[in-house]
Amino acid sequence: MIKFEANGRLSSKAFQALDLQEKRRYLATRDAKEKMELIVSDPDAKRLAASFEPQEFYWLVKDIGETDALELLELASPEQSVFFFDLETWDGYDFSEDKTCEWLAHFLEGGEARIHQLLKRLDFEFLQLFLSRELIVGGGIGDQSNDEERLAEYDHTLDGVFMLTFKNPEHSQLIGAFLSMLIKLDNPLYTALMEGIKGDVDLELEESCLRFRTGRLEDLGFPPFEEAVSIYARVNPANFQLEGDKDLSLIAEEGAVIPLPSQDETLFFRALAIAERPALVQELNYLVNSALVAEGQAMREPEAMGDIARRTCGYLNIALESLCGTDEEKAAGILRSERLKHLFQLGFSIVYQLHFEAEKIKATDPATEKLLGGLLAKRPRYYRALDPDAVDAYREFRDLADVKRNTELLNGLIG
Repeated sequence: MIKFEANGRLSSKAFQALDLQEKRRYLATRDAKEKMELIVSDPDAKRLAASFEPQEFYWLVKDIGETDALELLELASPEQSVFFFDLETWDGYDFSEDKTCEWLAHFLEGGEARIHQLLKRLDFEFLQLFLSRELIVGGGIGDQSNDEERLAEYDHTLDGVFMLTFKNPEHSQLIGAFLSMLIKLDNPLYTALMEGIKGDVDLELEESCLRFRTGRLEDLGFPPFEEAVSIYARVNPANFQLEGDKDLSLIAEEGAVIPLPSQDETLFFRALAIAERPALVQELNYLVNSALVAEGQAMREPEAMGDIARRTCGYLNIALESLCGTDEEKAAGILRSERLKHLFQLGFSIVYQLHFEAEKIKATDPATEKLLGGLLAKRPRYYRALDPDAVDAYREFRDLADVKRNTELLNGLIG
């Protein structure tokens, strides 16, 4: 029999006695820091950490904070580690060597064994792209150097064959440490990378890296950018028609689910509970992933990720309220038959009507300026001074009452 402490928690000893599935179920009830403590102290910590989908593990680390989660990062599987590089080192189509250095430094903390695992999983093209941004390489096998190479002054050589100059002095110590491990752990890979950097085909490398990254993210439920931004295509709420063309059998019922906002008593969450379809949760997961991809950097910021999850659920709730009023059974039926993306577009379009109305108004006082500032944002936001707690901040729209409150204020300002 499992014994709980007085506060309802399991002792470390009791937790460690559970099987893997029981551990995962229990961890799902704990906050991020307690999860980390239980995982890193577990005798089978690596297996337990590896049981998390890459995106689940990533969100856990981001929730804790990278610098506070170094012990947890050391347990990351190669697949989880690659996911970190996929999300952290690209901003849209732009590669960031600074972010790559930042995350490489975290993984170097794990020593040679950690880097050896990572080298087996990172794309050759990714390593070549990264190092080509950090190094000038001369020399090489056969020493067929041109006059420019022979006369150049280089900073360093690790093997007496390739001559190296660091392009970014602030990264030189990190790059030097990484290359020292690389040449020891996989000399043929080091040689191939140095020869490749001399070839200097940066643009082609970047395109290849993006293609491989997109494929991996798609496998994990993150759509390409072009598909992701299509969720924000506007529809005319007055002429909106349900299509009823969803086939739930085509939606996978397994996979990592993003941390959703607290399941409050909104029509959307009540209808979701009535619908009782695991595939709906996965469809919701894909929709939130789409919104994250569309926002770019939001995928790397826990607070922004939470806002986007709340926005997604808010738009779906607004759409259902506009279609069903308070009828939960009708709303559940719509969730079963209508693509969530289509409902999201309706909810977004209803909210965006406020943006168009706000464009007609010129602020004459600070409060109005704040109200309009939220509504004129690319993704309109609700000014919390309108809430009972009157906080001078913004949040996502939750329901039709939010929309109506803003509509009434705008009508008063126009009239």
